[in-house]
Amino acid sequence: MARPTVPPAEEMEGQIARTTVTSFRVVEALEGRDPTGVSELADDLDMAKSTVHKHLSTLRQLGYVTREDRKYRLSLGFLGLGTSVRARMDLYQASYEPIETLAEATEEVASVMVPEHGRGVYLRRAANEAEPPTDLYEGERVPLTATAGGKAILAYLPENERDRLVDEPLPEFTENTITDRDALLEELQTVHDDRVARDRGEFDADRHCIAAPITDTNNVAVAAVTVSGPADRMREKSPTYDFSSIIGSTATSIRNRVIE
Repeated sequence: MARPTVPPAEEMEGQIARTTVTSFRVVEALEGRDPTGVSELADDLDMAKSTVHKHLSTLRQLGYVTREDRKYRLSLGFLGLGTSVRARMDLYQASYEPIETLAEATEEVASVMVPEHGRGVYLRRAANEAEPPTDLYEGERVPLTATAGGKAILAYLPENERDRLVDEPLPEFTENTITDRDALLEELQTVHDDRVARDRGEFDADRHCIAAPITDTNNVAVAAVTVSGPADRMREKSPTYDFSSIIGSTATSIRNRVIE
């Protein structure tokens, strides 16, 4: 009797890697959605329904997907993982109180953004009680090139790393988004000189944001402090609120706490 053929180790590793990538594509497709059916997910992912169903079933068995009325959503298993990782970050611990104070002082949404895998991730967000919630939440990933926090980070990265991230074509989100690479690099130089970045409706046309970098001992950005609010209100407040100084002081305070 002939022995079954065993695939080479490299081929098996490739199959496992492709399976893992597919599972995470399914996870990312479910992110931010209401419970969704297999057919809709399959159409969005351009996959066979049987393939999507297989991955959903596996994720459900592992506790990362929940089924409700034949539809699927991400479970709170991811919440546990994320909060566990965040709680162990010195930056999160150091920024908790200063960001609360910044939100109260400005009466707007205050945040800490960190760079990860070429995107900006909101590590911490706090809002004054009078400020309605926004579509952005803790853990949300946003483009570095079209946000004030992202530009504050990009301006204080090593040149080779910044050039890799500021690559054309730059994504466009509103009519205000900077899509020309040279124009963006010129603005990043200004951000570096002033140590303050601005987003005037570049990611969300109805919101303005101001940010300052948090840098390490080598003056390389590890995060950014941001304040954002409705465009009209931020324009009205600008003459009386010294946003740049308040945000810069908060960034320095967090930096000192981390370094100490």
